[in-house]
Amino acid sequence: MYLLLLGIAPSIFVYRAAIDKRQIRQAVTSRIILSVTVLSLAVAVVFMFSSHYASFIREHKPLRYYTNPATFIYSTIKYAKGFTKNKIDVLQPIGQDAIIPADDEHRELIIFVVGESARYDRFSLNGYQKETNPLLKQEDVISYNNFWSCGTSTAVSVPCMFSIYSRSEYDSSKVQSTENVLDILQRSGVNVLWRDNNSSSKGVALRVPYESFRTADTNPLCDGECRDEGMLNGLQRYINNHKSGDIFIVLHQLGNHEPAYYKRYPESFERFTPVCKTNQLEECSKEEVNNTYDNIILYTDYFLSKVIAFLKENSANFETGMMYVSDHGESLGENRLFLHGLPYLFSPEEQRHVPAIMWFGESFDDMDITALQQKIGKRYSHDNLFHTILALLEIETNVYDSEMDILKN
Repeated sequence: MYLLLLGIAPSIFVYRAAIDKRQIRQAVTSRIILSVTVLSLAVAVVFMFSSHYASFIREHKPLRYYTNPATFIYSTIKYAKGFTKNKIDVLQPIGQDAIIPADDEHRELIIFVVGESARYDRFSLNGYQKETNPLLKQEDVISYNNFWSCGTSTAVSVPCMFSIYSRSEYDSSKVQSTENVLDILQRSGVNVLWRDNNSSSKGVALRVPYESFRTADTNPLCDGECRDEGMLNGLQRYINNHKSGDIFIVLHQLGNHEPAYYKRYPESFERFTPVCKTNQLEECSKEEVNNTYDNIILYTDYFLSKVIAFLKENSANFETGMMYVSDHGESLGENRLFLHGLPYLFSPEEQRHVPAIMWFGESFDDMDITALQQKIGKRYSHDNLFHTILALLEIETNVYDSEMDILKN
């Protein structure tokens, strides 16, 4: 019955329909006019209701496919390519000459925190009028205020952050088929661990130890939402079990993951009120959305202070350091735009300008904090992270570029 009514019957109607043939110029002109009119109308509607579409579609991702008539074509092609393309059997190695010099007698313990959807201008360390960093301001941190992301989505930015390729060279297949900086660290004898309270490592941690903290099975701090702080659980035991070699730990935050901002922090961190208690951002005022988002930054401040405290406890045995960089920013209603993910070329600054913070323990003898503080306004990006990480672990390799090292330039 379904095939008869919605397949055969319409086909008969289409087959018997009279078609008025037009001259080629007239036909092309009419189609251009129709296409421009419909596209303009679609853009206008999306723009008028962007706050509703952004949060609703983000929460109900399958609708993106149901509403796109070309989805079946795209899906078929993608499915077919899965049979023909080479799987990443042959991984392109890089930095095979990487070594840690024999005269490096100090063990390094570095924690790299990957933030989520955090904006640089919501950190009071960078001049924001609300006090969102009451704990970090008490630490000797370096906060870079001119730092830019590689992409506007986690799927692009996270692989790019650890890749040897710059944003201009970025290609997902090329990045996934090439080793990243974690591979170089591990090959050099560094103990690498990735802990994740987000969706995944986006392919970065495929060849290093990986632990998910998205459920109460591994994360002891889950109250309907698993908290980033839970990723510190058992971390001292991991360090104690590795008696030799440097240690590099990645903590991938849930952070400001949208659009249900009100779920991303414990109730005790609800300092800025009133807040938006729904994932439908269009139902809230601008003040409510901003307050809710800022409360998450306040919780991130607390989380990073806990990371620093943890590192201080290990400073007697290691040269300790922390790096925090967000994967991308977030639009919060500016120009009627919400969330993130716009094509980089057309994306607003709010989706690309990200916070970047460093902290180093007193045991890091050769770290010139004063010199680093003097460069907080210099333009850096995710492109610099690959080479800076190599420098932090004092790894020598021909793929290291001192010109891209934040610690050197």
